[in-house]
Amino acid sequence: MARDRDPQCKQCRREGEKLFLKGARCSTEKCAIERRNYPPGQNGRGRIRQSEYLMQLREKQRARRYYGILEKQFRRYYEKASRQPGVTGENLLRLLELRLDNVVTRLGFAASRRQARQLVGHGHFQVNGRRVDIPSYQCRPDDIITIKASSPAETTVRGATEIGASVTPWLQADHDSLSGKVLKAPDRTEIDTPVREQLIVELYSK
Repeated sequence: MARDRDPQCKQCRREGEKLFLKGARCSTEKCAIERRNYPPGQNGRGRIRQSEYLMQLREKQRARRYYGILEKQFRRYYEKASRQPGVTGENLLRLLELRLDNVVTRLGFAASRRQARQLVGHGHFQVNGRRVDIPSYQCRPDDIITIKASSPAETTVRGATEIGASVTPWLQADHDSLSGKVLKAPDRTEIDTPVREQLIVELYSK
């Protein structure tokens, strides 16, 4: 299973904003953005020539890193979104939001998407009563996500619920029973991903 092994704090610094890749740490003074708010590397404080292509590339990289997806897989999501009816950019974000690892994070069952990916990959969650260990699994409306009975990760999940923010409107969570439900596919207004998806569409349309 391919995954991004790049240092997480450097990814946030490169994009110039918090992507909340380390969960609760990102809300403390230990966050790299708080200490060094400039891109990493020897020339991080140098002047960068802005261009249309650079803006489009940065938006794509920001979205890819936010969801923890590699380039090849991200391209496949875009191609799938372009074949669906409606606005391609919104379709793309909707597909990314409905990934099981993202849904687990949005429900507050993991402190970060990387932690959610690990928990799902180790088989600690079930969808509609069946064990699913594929982080990219596409959830559908009315899907029920629960933690596996007697899972050793229950303490970790409960700890994450204590620091998690409010649950997004298209999901329903019960933190006492550690279960959640996908109420519907999210609208663009319900997705708080810090990207301008139209720039991603323009990049891939070239």
